[in-house]
Amino acid sequence: MKKVKISLAYQILIGLACGITVGAIFYGNDQVATYLQPIADIFMRAIKMIVVPIVVASIIVGVAGVGDLKKIGKLGFKTILYFEIITTVAIVVGLLFGNIFQPGAGIHMDQLSKTDITQYVETTENVESHSFVDTFVNIVPTNIFNALAQGDMLAIVFFSVIFGTGIAAIGERGKPVLSFFKGVGDAMFWVTNQVMKLAPFGVFALIGITVSKFGLSSLIPLGKLAILVYGSMLFFVLIVFGIIAKIINIKLFSLIRLLKDEIMLAYSTASSETVLPRVMQKLESYGCPKAITSFVIPTGYTFNLDGSTLYQALAALFIAQMYGIEMSITQQITLMLVLMLTSKGIAAVPGTSFVVLLATLGAVGIPIEGLAFIAGIDRILDMARTAVNLIGNSLATVVISKWENQFQPQRIQPIHTANEEKQSMIR
Repeated sequence: MKKVKISLAYQILIGLACGITVGAIFYGNDQVATYLQPIADIFMRAIKMIVVPIVVASIIVGVAGVGDLKKIGKLGFKTILYFEIITTVAIVVGLLFGNIFQPGAGIHMDQLSKTDITQYVETTENVESHSFVDTFVNIVPTNIFNALAQGDMLAIVFFSVIFGTGIAAIGERGKPVLSFFKGVGDAMFWVTNQVMKLAPFGVFALIGITVSKFGLSSLIPLGKLAILVYGSMLFFVLIVFGIIAKIINIKLFSLIRLLKDEIMLAYSTASSETVLPRVMQKLESYGCPKAITSFVIPTGYTFNLDGSTLYQALAALFIAQMYGIEMSITQQITLMLVLMLTSKGIAAVPGTSFVVLLATLGAVGIPIEGLAFIAGIDRILDMARTAVNLIGNSLATVVISKWENQFQPQRIQPIHTANEEKQSMIR
């Protein structure tokens, strides 16, 4: 009898459906979180455990292969330039959707249940003093071990690039060190495949906790905003990303199909960290060189949050409309400029999009109390933001690879798990 194998994407979907069902059945029961939180925590901790070693090893091996600091500087400039252009387009799309569809118009304040946002306020006080200049200053770590411990991705990327360049510069003496990091990378990708087997259970727990706390009805009073957020995200992926894919002569849906498991997992967990290692691995199989993949993807987690910036612009207009505040073109341009600055360099902060909005709304005269009304469904909206962020960073890697004339589609091959490779050898 032939054994039926369920792919990871379908396993995650099953976990998602089971989590929603359990959460809906036990809505309002605090005991659900007590039982499910340890499962969710173990999965998220396992993911965070593997991210930093893979990023460090991948960047060092990739950069050492390039070996030219001028080429790395040129790559960094092109990457940041592309990120700035696309995130600006995302903000403009968010403002357009907010102005055309007016999601906050006609909403009565008593329809909405307030949610406590004090958990974000303390973080926001730190973020408000965070400037664009600070982002670039903080790229250089004072202590690399401290940066590794805190998961400060920009500082880790900076150090790894410099270290990789140093290995290339010392020639033969650097080969043992390079071999060591190649071994670290290969070993960590094997560990990743094992950790990913926990994904359906982690998704089940995370979704179960969310639904049991807020209930399925959490979408009803704010359904218009939720539908518009998802609609604008879909528009951005199909139209904006579609145009970019057309320009660089690739099929967007082939890229999405390649990453379907990772997109589903990122969407379910509302965390891009969960899929970073496998995305890098798959993009290399798609034809992107390791040096570019290992640089663009981690940097994109700070500078290229397309879904998040689109949402922030849309949510800001929603709150203004909810309070009956008419925003002029000048005020909306100001909002766009502020978002361009505040959305950079704080990707590691929990609830990033929410925190950025708290830090931004006051600057353009919108009451921050309005965020309390959408905090309850922020998790559901965050799932869409995360998926778009992932697709955006993956596409950016292909764009930069093409821009550098290093994209090699003939290298495309399927990604196999360690178990599949073992079975293939047996056959």
